[in-house]
Amino acid sequence: MRRDAGFSLVELLVVIVIMVVVIAAASDMFVNMVRGYKQQTKIAETGVEGIVGLELLRRDIESAGYGLPWDVTAWSNYNEATNAQAAAFNDAPANAPRALLSGFDANNSAYLVIKAINLARNDACTKWTFLPSTGLVSSWTPTSENLLATDRTIVISPGSDATSARWLVSRGTFSPDMIAMFSNEETRIIYGIDPDTNLRMPFNRADYYISTTVNRPTHCAQGTGVLVKAIVSQADGGFNGLDMLPLLDCVADMQVVTYLDTNVDGQWETMSNGLNLGSALNVREQLKEVHLYILAHEGLRDMTYTQPSNIILVGQSAILGRNFDLTTLADPDWQHYRWKVYRLIVRPDNLR
Repeated sequence: MRRDAGFSLVELLVVIVIMVVVIAAASDMFVNMVRGYKQQTKIAETGVEGIVGLELLRRDIESAGYGLPWDVTAWSNYNEATNAQAAAFNDAPANAPRALLSGFDANNSAYLVIKAINLARNDACTKWTFLPSTGLVSSWTPTSENLLATDRTIVISPGSDATSARWLVSRGTFSPDMIAMFSNEETRIIYGIDPDTNLRMPFNRADYYISTTVNRPTHCAQGTGVLVKAIVSQADGGFNGLDMLPLLDCVADMQVVTYLDTNVDGQWETMSNGLNLGSALNVREQLKEVHLYILAHEGLRDMTYTQPSNIILVGQSAILGRNFDLTTLADPDWQHYRWKVYRLIVRPDNLR
């Protein structure tokens, strides 16, 4: 009599155990692959974010001083920033605006201020024209480059020597009435500043600092913040809504090192941590280069990675910058982030 073939209970249990082991190993490998993919994706995302945000910062430093009046006696009671920290960098109400200056926030990170015409987020501040002595304002092609009748502008006299250079003639709405005031005189330069708001200052201003009030992404280490560009509002002097631009997430520190030509011979002789030269003239004559150092982490927390040291140099030395201690952050897992120092070297092109 023929017996039916089959598996015994023991054989089935052995097969099941083997399958569980294989599935568990495959699952662990899959989880590690997903975790690695997420980490690499976030690192790449951080890299792109850094390139875009820091290039905007580079462009603004290069623009520092663009269109600034050197003499503001025609408007000696202008206003500037109202925020308490930002107001410490005001040149209002009577001093000529300094193109670039910096100090420190409560955490000893750099607070950088840039002043120029073209720093805001509107079309008007990217436009300019000139009024020859004939009194007929110049227009451009395409017509989209021309100032509009509603644009708020300033009028600058180029001047003929150092004492009369770039003095502020007037400010107001770009209109035939304003143009008529300057007919049959020397050539004047007209800069757009704002499309529809009465001006509180004859330039635009952007403050760069590490914000702890802007929403920090959840993947960032505790104690870090967001590097922002905050545009001072022409309406009320504050930092409003869309004028707060996040540039780089997960930032722990920023330091500014400046190269200065203190004897005004055309070559830099000294370096300084920060920049406060006292007057607009000193900034124009002495500032040669700006070096920025920004400490942030790339990607997500990675428990398989260990930061080799808790001390990271942010700057050129402990004097020209500082040794940042990662243990001062509020995150107990600070050593499981990949920390990186971004370095930006910029020559301001519009100071003179």
